[in-house]
Amino acid sequence: MGDIHVLLIEDDPWVAEVNRQLIESLPPFKVVGVADTLQEARRLTLELRPHLMVVDVYLPDGSGLEWVHHLRSEGSVLDIIMITAANDVSSIQMALRDGVLDYLIKPFEKSRLHDALNRYLSRRNVYAGSNTFTQARLDRLLRHDPQVHLPKGIEQVTLDQIQNLLTEAGKPLTAEEIGGQLGISRVTAWRYLEYLVERGWAAVEALYKGSGRPQKSYARKQASSP
Repeated sequence: MGDIHVLLIEDDPWVAEVNRQLIESLPPFKVVGVADTLQEARRLTLELRPHLMVVDVYLPDGSGLEWVHHLRSEGSVLDIIMITAANDVSSIQMALRDGVLDYLIKPFEKSRLHDALNRYLSRRNVYAGSNTFTQARLDRLLRHDPQVHLPKGIEQVTLDQIQNLLTEAGKPLTAEEIGGQLGISRVTAWRYLEYLVERGWAAVEALYKGSGRPQKSYARKQASSP
């Protein structure tokens, strides 16, 4: 899976750098541009075509909320996460009505930002693989799905990342390949992959090379609903 390109809109250079590091600490997110004004945001949005935008509200030449509203009025479906000190009801209502993916109030924990980013990954995962929805897939997108109790040693964040990798890869991947992309051990990746096989979400096949032990590769079962 390739990088997910993020455009960060924040006028405080120190805050922008901290947020960039927090975003990029979660693969496969990569900040490809930082804008400190709405004018710069307009230019970079057209130039960089980001997958995801992280937007502050208070900017020198206007409101990030008005910027988001302008994007929606033009028909943009770009996913947007708000990170701001604006905690008033009207700001939050406006953001939600314009379809922001998440809204983080400063100061926030790193884990809360990663939750927002992983929600984005899960959303991409749900959209992938079919042009139609079952109720189960739609419930997952709308967060109406029932709580899944994961076994010990299986974390939802890592599970979502692995599902996203298999969805976007378009080909089978080994535990070693997935571990290398996510920065986890081959054994850890293998444990998650076997769990997905047990759930019926993924399929496994053995590749025989020479006289040694066969190498397992894993792929998403396109016909399955997670």
